[in-house]
Amino acid sequence: MVYGYVGVCGMNAKVITIGQQSFEIRQIIKWLVYTLVIINFGFYIRNDLVIAGHTLYSGSSLLEISRAFATTIDESAWIILLLLFELETYLLSDDPLSRAKTLLMQGIRLVCYISLAHTLYAYGVYLAEIYAAVPVEGVTNLCQLIGKDLSYASNLVYSEINSSNCASLSSANQFFYVDPPTFFIVEDAAGLAIEKQLAWIDIFEAIIWLLILLSIEVAVWLQDRNIGQGLIFKTLSITKWCLYSLLWAAAGYWIYRGHYMFAWDEFVWIAGFVAIEMNIVEWRNEINDAEV
Repeated sequence: MVYGYVGVCGMNAKVITIGQQSFEIRQIIKWLVYTLVIINFGFYIRNDLVIAGHTLYSGSSLLEISRAFATTIDESAWIILLLLFELETYLLSDDPLSRAKTLLMQGIRLVCYISLAHTLYAYGVYLAEIYAAVPVEGVTNLCQLIGKDLSYASNLVYSEINSSNCASLSSANQFFYVDPPTFFIVEDAAGLAIEKQLAWIDIFEAIIWLLILLSIEVAVWLQDRNIGQGLIFKTLSITKWCLYSLLWAAAGYWIYRGHYMFAWDEFVWIAGFVAIEMNIVEWRNEINDAEV
């Protein structure tokens, strides 16, 4: 194995040579990150399925089902957008697209944006339901709810209430239905407070990612028109790194709450979009070099 440097788009790129094959380290890391994003997607599907087992019922509407799988839908849209950006900013950045290909990519992008809008809708509905939580009347002990097909939730952990766990799940003497009007999920006051925080973090993250997406779209739009420098790029860069800093703060909160998978997912997605940022910078350097 041999390490070296090669010139790429006016910059030096470190490569690994194995036998007769040379691999740019940055590209290896980028595709490793993309692979981790796909793997994480599988974990989120499983997580949605587990929670849906507690929140959905035989008569659930299509809209309720879509809300239950909002994270799966959201992740699907982001993965597709990530691949589109990879195509636009690296694989196809030097090649003009035909009208048919452009329309196809824009159509796919529109579907993804609708999916992301659905995510905000689902998170908003969930937040409204939590704030509309109603007390469980006449219940001062969780064991009184045995046999009612209810689940107890705390910090995103759902457990069906039964005789073997009711005493250990909560020692509180007041409980709330947090999913009106279905009334399948109960929480105590401490769990309800945590649930509100988590719901706000979800909305907070979703909005930040949409702002990052907007900044990348603007950069791609400008560079498609061979605009590669100016105050707008400096402003976009500062804005994006501020937004990424807020996402790191959100990751810290997930760690604080013990949700290490969510924090890891945050890291992987930030790394994925930093890879896209690197593509954009490389592409921008090509444009600027061509103007010299």
